[in-house]
Amino acid sequence: MKLPLALLLASSACAQFYPGLSLPPSGANQKASVSQSIGPVQISIEYSSPAVKNRRGQIWGKLVPYGLTDLGYGHHKPSPWRAGANEGTVFAVSHPVTINGQPLPAGRYGLHMIAGPTEWTIIFFKNSTAWGSFFYEPSEDVLRVTAKPSKHDFREYLTYEFPIRQPAEAVAEMQWEELAVAWTIAVPNLDQVYLSRIREELKTVPGFNWAAYIEAIQFCLERNINLPEALVWAQTAISTPFVGQANFATLSAKAEVLTKLGRAEDSKTARLAALNHPTASVVQIHQYGRQLLAGKQPAAALAVFELNHKRYVDIWPVHLGLARGYAALGNKTKALEHAKIALPQAPDPLNKKGVEDLIAAMQ
Repeated sequence: MKLPLALLLASSACAQFYPGLSLPPSGANQKASVSQSIGPVQISIEYSSPAVKNRRGQIWGKLVPYGLTDLGYGHHKPSPWRAGANEGTVFAVSHPVTINGQPLPAGRYGLHMIAGPTEWTIIFFKNSTAWGSFFYEPSEDVLRVTAKPSKHDFREYLTYEFPIRQPAEAVAEMQWEELAVAWTIAVPNLDQVYLSRIREELKTVPGFNWAAYIEAIQFCLERNINLPEALVWAQTAISTPFVGQANFATLSAKAEVLTKLGRAEDSKTARLAALNHPTASVVQIHQYGRQLLAGKQPAAALAVFELNHKRYVDIWPVHLGLARGYAALGNKTKALEHAKIALPQAPDPLNKKGVEDLIAAMQ
């Protein structure tokens, strides 16, 4: 049976869009995607990328109309631009975020835009699988935000990028021809997102290694958050069967959490246990003494340096620690005595220079 020419042409046109067939994209508008992480939060934009071709100066307000327009197909209602070509543009985010300060839940969204000479509306649409904007319904909007268009270096192909990236936010930008439209994506509770991920990961393979708990504890200490749970993690790292191990690192982590919680005596007990533990190395003890010096606790620092001397006698950097401890307390005689012992023990030119500088400063 021979099909009419009109039907053959219609079938050929539709075949370009039929899902599952590997055919050239309609209009040679190649598919593209871009992704960006904000910590554990994953963001992606999937789109088809049209070219300017010979239409420079004819894109905005013409090929892409300003405002809403009847696209000549679908429900024939005023609709926005599909923010790309062919299939709809999809914006996906793995966790709740804010867009220009407005909340957007995790999910996949059809990304549509209403262009304008001085202001654009960016629409995050519930239906991410609809073809283009032909069946757009305002009732399915999840979020609308406004943005100002800006001048941009010429772009032949429509492109999405993340030109600005910060620890808790990023700027997404649509660029085409000589125009760009940007919006800010922020994660307002990024630390809590990290914590949720850490909790889940500690239920898997990392949770069978005490070192993973130390990393989780340090995350909490640096941000001064989640300290009661951090203390539980510290005890797990020290004593849980098949996982825990009492050593300098685990006992020190517990001491640091107790300090943050204001439990000074308990912290002191845990710290002494760490410093006197067989696993405490000469460098670990020395570094803790340096931390105390940095924290303006010279007497406590000298006590730690003296403990190091008692345990390790003449091993580098025992005498350097004593020199710094005595210098901090104003005892230059004792400080010089230990600095001169430390000088020939320095393991490399950089450390030797540091000791020489210390001696010169005291003399």
